[in-house]
Amino acid sequence: MNQDVWGPLMFGGALFFIFTGYPVAFALGGTALMFMALGTLVGDLDPILMRAMTERAFGTMSNYTLLAVPFFIFMGVVLEKSKLAEQLLETIGVLFGRARGGLALGVIFVGALLAAATGVVGASVTAMGLISLPVMLRYGYDERLALGTIAASGTLGQIIPPSIVLIVLGDQLGVSVGTLFRNAVIPGVVLTASYAAWVMVAALTRPLAAPALPPEARARGGADLMRRVALSLMPPLVLILVVLGSIFAGVATPTEAGALGAVGAMALAATGRHFNLEMLRAAMEETSRITVMVVFLLIGTTAFALVFRGLSGDLWIAGVLSNLPGGPLGFLIVVNVTVFLLGFFIDFFEIAFIIVPLIILPAEQLGISLAWLGIILGINLQISFLTPPFGFSLFYLRGVMPKEIATETLYRGVIPFIVVQVLMLGAFILFVTPNVGPVPGAP
Repeated sequence: MNQDVWGPLMFGGALFFIFTGYPVAFALGGTALMFMALGTLVGDLDPILMRAMTERAFGTMSNYTLLAVPFFIFMGVVLEKSKLAEQLLETIGVLFGRARGGLALGVIFVGALLAAATGVVGASVTAMGLISLPVMLRYGYDERLALGTIAASGTLGQIIPPSIVLIVLGDQLGVSVGTLFRNAVIPGVVLTASYAAWVMVAALTRPLAAPALPPEARARGGADLMRRVALSLMPPLVLILVVLGSIFAGVATPTEAGALGAVGAMALAATGRHFNLEMLRAAMEETSRITVMVVFLLIGTTAFALVFRGLSGDLWIAGVLSNLPGGPLGFLIVVNVTVFLLGFFIDFFEIAFIIVPLIILPAEQLGISLAWLGIILGINLQISFLTPPFGFSLFYLRGVMPKEIATETLYRGVIPFIVVQVLMLGAFILFVTPNVGPVPGAP
């Protein structure tokens, strides 16, 4: 059978099982086994190829870079349960609350700090939803603006280092995670500033939607306020310095920095007298659950990729994407539109493990920097956390917001922030992406 037939059949089969609700890891692994049998029957696939599966699975389990994932997840969960996020949100909210829209600006600022300290979306969105949402609603904030600000700010952890998304993308693209972290700093700052700009526009055009805090709710000035700010800001800043500073300075790998961050998070929790066996057990259980999910996804993806390549599906994908109208720009637009649309239905792990390995070859043929492609995809995958109906940030916030607020209100609240991210993504693709041009001698 022609390679141009096996590729789309196998890719379509995997998507069929995924969209029917079957667990993604087993959908990919099952599709691989089915097409291995079919390919063997018609003589297009040598079953001896599957001997490589055990070696690849072992390589996945012993991947040193991916060891950073459980470290950063554990760090984020510990910080959430240590009340550090709560103290930071309360203090910064009061500090910024004097200005119209200031409370929302404070939430964005805290979201960026928590992103740089943990890189875990669930911890940030849940903490800010529990602490900030009641305060914002109590002082008259529009429900849509409040919900959208919290969901978007909590999702900054997917582009601001240390980001789990960037670690996974670095592994899949074969790019240094440290390089991705360094390249992601500017996009993360730009996105944070864009959120703040939108909140300021909303506060100016709709004053009643984002009022200033009343005088009785504002903190007193002077030494007491400065002491509260210093005590709330110093712990996350020290942790950020230890984790990111060690990576950027070349002192530690992302995995080693993650280990330092995990130890630092436990030390901060102990300092605040919130460290106990119950909290440690809960953090370890949550970390184990997410890590096992990632490992099973990786093994299923490895089996799928092995059979897909054995049936020359990778050559079919490369031929389609490298011959798109518009060259590299056309490739970037099609890939990002595809990732954006898939983000409405499946989560970022699944997109990264399914789509990314398929686009590496055409990207290299077109001369696109894989390091910068990782940043572009990271921005795009962050959008998937906010796009209904399956955006993870929406699930986290829905779980802690008042029951009387309709889910539709949450969906409408995140739309402006999705638009901001899409505009930023388009600007980066059109004006910032470097090293775009066909490789001499590439097909």
